Order: sequence, then structure tokens, then C-alpha cells
Amino acid sequence: MAVCDKLGGQLRGKLHGCARWAALGVAVALAGCSVRTDGIGALGVDPAYYSALHCKDLVARWQQLNTRENELRALMDKASDGGGGTVIGALSYRTDFELVQSQKQLMLRTAAEKKCELTHTYQSDQTIR
Repeated sequence: MAVCDKLGGQLRGKLHGCARWAALGVAVALAGCSVRTDGIGALGVDPAYYSALHCKDLVARWQQLNTRENELRALMDKASDGGGGTVIGALSYRTDFELVQSQKQLMLRTAAEKKCELTHTYQSDQTIR
């Protein structure tokens, strides 16, 4: 009986070792799948959303996104002033900030495809004398 227990214990130890290696392999494989160059915000952006908008609507949305980005940046800066605030700011606002940045990147691509100008470059029709 003692021999069987000893063999069973060795077998269980080997199985636990194999299970640990298998779990590590699965974790590494899944971590590779989660790497994106666009950031986490790209997950919440519909690539076709801006393609239905006209240039005038793209400009209005661009201004809204810039305003929201500035608000979130100010909130993250304000949160980082206090002790431990950087972590709180990152947890609270970072995902929204990355979503806004992803939306802006997609909008830039869409505006380029449609040949829209998101920021106005004012030019005078008169020459300087």
C-alpha cells in the first residue's frame, strides 16, 4: 500500500508540473493574441462609422473629439497630482482617452480618403502690399 501511495504521489507531482507548463504555454499564446498596435481603444471603434458622414459632419465630430481629449488629459493630470492619483487616473480615464485617440486616427484616415480638411487653413484672397 505504501508503494502505491509513493508512486501515486510522484505521478501527481509530475502531472502538476505538466499542468503548470501547459498553463504557462496557454497564457503566453493568449498574450500574443492580445497585442495590438492600435491600442485598447481600437476595440471600441467601428471602422465604418465615419465613412457615412459628410465632410461638414467630420469636422464637427473632430472638434468634439479634440474637446473630449483635452478634458480627459486634464482629468488625468489632475488625478496624478495627489498621492496614488496616477494609478487612479489611469484606471478611470485611460481607456476613454485611448478610445478617443483611436477614433481620431480612424477619422483622419476617413477624412484623407474623402479628401476632407478637418482643420481649416485660412487663406486670404488678397495679397499683402
